[in-house]
Amino acid sequence: MKLKEKINGGKFAILAEIEPPKGSDTTTMVKNATRVKGVVDAFIVPEMSNAVMRMSALGGSLILQGHGVETVMQICCRDRNRLALQADILAANGCGIMNIMTVTGEDTGLGDHHQARAVYDIKQIELLQAIQTLQSGRDMAGIEIEGAPSFLVGSGVNAGARGKDLDGEMVKLDAKIKAGCEFFIIPPVFDTGAIKPFLDRVEERHTKIFPTVLLLKSLGMARYMARNMDHVHIPDEIIKRIQKAPDKARECVRLAAEMVAELKKAGFPGVNLVTIGWEKKIPEILGGMGV
Repeated sequence: MKLKEKINGGKFAILAEIEPPKGSDTTTMVKNATRVKGVVDAFIVPEMSNAVMRMSALGGSLILQGHGVETVMQICCRDRNRLALQADILAANGCGIMNIMTVTGEDTGLGDHHQARAVYDIKQIELLQAIQTLQSGRDMAGIEIEGAPSFLVGSGVNAGARGKDLDGEMVKLDAKIKAGCEFFIIPPVFDTGAIKPFLDRVEERHTKIFPTVLLLKSLGMARYMARNMDHVHIPDEIIKRIQKAPDKARECVRLAAEMVAELKKAGFPGVNLVTIGWEKKIPEILGGMGV
């Protein structure tokens, strides 16, 4: 069943993020993805996240789809102008990619090519509008195109924002919905109570919210995130559990499995699993929550 059919049919969908390689050898990426083929509904393929140069999301998505794995291709405002963005969107759909997710893209100063110049020809909302325009049969210049693409379109929203910041996030969310966005990925969730203010406000909008379930890789990682990431709340109980566990890596997998099960029970349409290079742990996580 295709991702769009599963979401629209009210069935719980498992997304997972998988980075393309920093190189041309796709063996590991393909192996990790095909290992959970049929369990993970689609892989989100990031477009050079953290501004680190890697194989493009378009290339990674096409390779995975060639192995029968459905993908959600990220497309980023940072690296291309409106001509190249539209060209890649059309190429993706023409090659069978049916899901797309827009991102702004992190500043190039954070990555490994500090001399790279960001493009940002159009903003993320304009990119969403461009996708909608292409799907109507015209390009951004208003010229009719030969064959209109069709996508399930997604984006991100910061569910951990508070106060006026949350007000701003809701304004952005409404604009994205108006521009054709059908689902949203939110930052890592370790405690559903921490995002209740967001959930209370988004409920009336009837859009699809996919919480990210992040696989913590160590006690140090959990502590660092708890101290330094304002939009992500990690309860003290989780840190204590990892600290006390004789096998900390296995406890982190167990915590991720419990979070997936909890979010499913809470009625979310699905989750986005992020394992940061530990894709081989995905079967263990999903097996731990009964998938």
